[in-house]
Amino acid sequence: MAEDHLPTPHTLKSKILTMLSSTFRRAATAAASRSNATIHIAQRTMAMGPASGGEISDELLAKLGSLSTQALVDGLWVMGWPSAQIDGARPLHPSHRCVGRAVTLNFVPARPDIAQDKPAGGESPEYEAFEKCGPNEVLVMSSVGPWESVGGDIKFLRLKQRNIGGLVTDGSVRDTDEIINYGFPCFSYSTTARQGPAAMQPWECNGVISVSGVTVRPGDAIVGDQDGVVVVPAKVAEKVYNIAHGREEIEEIVKEELIKNPGPPGKYYPFMSGKIKVDSPLGKLLATKGITPENSNQFEGSADW
Repeated sequence: MAEDHLPTPHTLKSKILTMLSSTFRRAATAAASRSNATIHIAQRTMAMGPASGGEISDELLAKLGSLSTQALVDGLWVMGWPSAQIDGARPLHPSHRCVGRAVTLNFVPARPDIAQDKPAGGESPEYEAFEKCGPNEVLVMSSVGPWESVGGDIKFLRLKQRNIGGLVTDGSVRDTDEIINYGFPCFSYSTTARQGPAAMQPWECNGVISVSGVTVRPGDAIVGDQDGVVVVPAKVAEKVYNIAHGREEIEEIVKEELIKNPGPPGKYYPFMSGKIKVDSPLGKLLATKGITPENSNQFEGSADW
């Protein structure tokens, strides 16, 4: 009787095929899952964050421009941010001062295929950058070397026409007298008679760049005066202003006091923002001017960063 329950060859074959099909499906699903994970990892490896770190209003831009570069450097230092002064950029003329949002341009070392592949003529990345500039923008150009030319009179005539807020580079400029006559503020490492295209090519507009080792993102505030150029990251610009403005107010009071009562500055200066003690000589001096922990973030316990 047991033989009556044995599967027929046809039934056995069907069961084997069903089992194999199920096994293959599971294997294929696992392989697809591994493939998707690999693609996901590859995509993450190639990903990058946004170029811009935020937006700065015209009002805040004007307030930042009212401060000295040293006050802004001090504000960033108090917050623990890395150095933000572009050491390789000096004013082309003693009258030059600038403030504006960064429009960035990155140069790369010259190579035949780079020259062939970059958009030509008016579509070049440098002219794309030029057209993004106006009175509230500063063009920041990252050079491949301090003595390489980022441009001269003919190219920069367009910047004059755009009424640009300023030009900053860690490279050099040529046709110096003409650029000064154009009237827009210019900060560069130096001046040169060299031709730029022999050494480098403009490659990217409005990416994140390094200028003298300082990171610049499109939209960051760029402030320049006779002491140099400072980059204020857009993401913390409001906070930097509040700290730097508070420091400048205190420094003016200290200076006024030392003029009135000559003596060593050490009684009041230097001071650390967010660490001034109410009962210190400086704290007592500030109280006479109406500056207290209730209305200033410069005192111990009042820091808001």
